[in-house]
Amino acid sequence: MAQNPDFSFEEAAFARGLAIVAGVDEVGRGPLCGPVTAAAVILDPARIPEGLNDSKKLTAKRRADLAAQIMDCAEFCVAHASVEEIDELNIYHASHLAMCRAVEGLARTADHVLVDGNRVPRDLKLSSEPVVKGDARSLSIAAASILAKEARDLLMVDLAQQYPGYGWERNAGYPTKDHLQALLDLGVTPVHRRSFKPVHNILCQVNYITP
Repeated sequence: MAQNPDFSFEEAAFARGLAIVAGVDEVGRGPLCGPVTAAAVILDPARIPEGLNDSKKLTAKRRADLAAQIMDCAEFCVAHASVEEIDELNIYHASHLAMCRAVEGLARTADHVLVDGNRVPRDLKLSSEPVVKGDARSLSIAAASILAKEARDLLMVDLAQQYPGYGWERNAGYPTKDHLQALLDLGVTPVHRRSFKPVHNILCQVNYITP
């Protein structure tokens, strides 16, 4: 039976006297280009949008509708870690950097943070706990996953206009067949992650061939 996110993690924190609870999630670890994006959300228990769920389980239209509702009734911050930071730090630490930035960007300091995944970012100095598969278990994390996905997809549509031919408006930078073929045909752009193997291999081939 499929599990839907609920408010039990948040309510457990409230019961411990932690009044402001934020959920944080990231999206964009797998793409070959563009930033990794995180969102942090503090839901109002009296105004939780109906149908919040893991962003991957929602249609694009439903996700956009819910993102608008979340932004209308919750406190939130969306933040990124750049391609340069991904290549310097690695994608794992860059995703944690984006999470920390999202939490720090909230208008109010959270008393407690629910973090999607099995580890809390080492630089997150607030009270926090990891929630494995949190976007399917916690409404606050589900809301964060929706905002992060929506923000990053829109950003990739913008980048697709600057660098046409890679299909980012469709594949969001993930290594789909058309994206990989475009890399071979059109080459590496400034927003590709050079530390990722398919991009790195193409750059190595170019450097090897170039006299």
